[in-house]
Amino acid sequence: MHAFLVLLKTTNAKARLAFAYLAIPLLLGAAPLSYGASAKIGIVVFDGVLTSDVTAPLEVFGAATKKAWFSNYEVVLISASHDKTVTTEEGLSLIANTSIYDAPQLDVLLVASAYDMQPWLENEELIQFIAKQAKNSQWLASNCSGAFLLAEAGLLDGKRATTWAGGEKSLAAAYPAIKVQYDQNVVVDGGVITSNGGPVSYQSAFALLARLSSDKYAREIAELLQFNRLKSAFIQ
Repeated sequence: MHAFLVLLKTTNAKARLAFAYLAIPLLLGAAPLSYGASAKIGIVVFDGVLTSDVTAPLEVFGAATKKAWFSNYEVVLISASHDKTVTTEEGLSLIANTSIYDAPQLDVLLVASAYDMQPWLENEELIQFIAKQAKNSQWLASNCSGAFLLAEAGLLDGKRATTWAGGEKSLAAAYPAIKVQYDQNVVVDGGVITSNGGPVSYQSAFALLARLSSDKYAREIAELLQFNRLKSAFIQ
């Protein structure tokens, strides 16, 4: 800490700016990105995925990437199969940017959900992809029953987590090592964010954006998307 302060006092203006950029995340306990480095947010999708689980974070992070303070981030859709065309539960066609077989390197991994998760929980390649990405990702997130995918990969053991409202008992029964939280929209624990999904996927996205940037910037995007017009608070 003392070394940081000395360097900030003695170096030139450009060096101080670069050093501060690196120092702040360290002081907060997070691994910083390299100065000016690009970062990638990947959202895993598959046939039958619930539309709002995907479109909510896409809208929030997509809007943020147009801002100078978040322009180094890129948001990509990752198909859980070789076919990059995905049809959501509600009939929306999505074309993924890449697939789990292309081995994209991610800084943030978010997994969505479907009403029938069993085929995906039994997909060993998908589970291995999630587990591998978790080793290098700064943040993991899930909406709705996507928490079961994180759990199957062993990433929620010992952590507080939630899933869809009413599905908490199922998560606890299937994965007893998880500290399942009931009646909570969004749960944040040790670099992992889980949520109820549906409209709450927006609240979860804002919570993640705040941790990737700041509360101030997350509120800026919330206001841009007019979530400040809603009576319920969407940032926590």
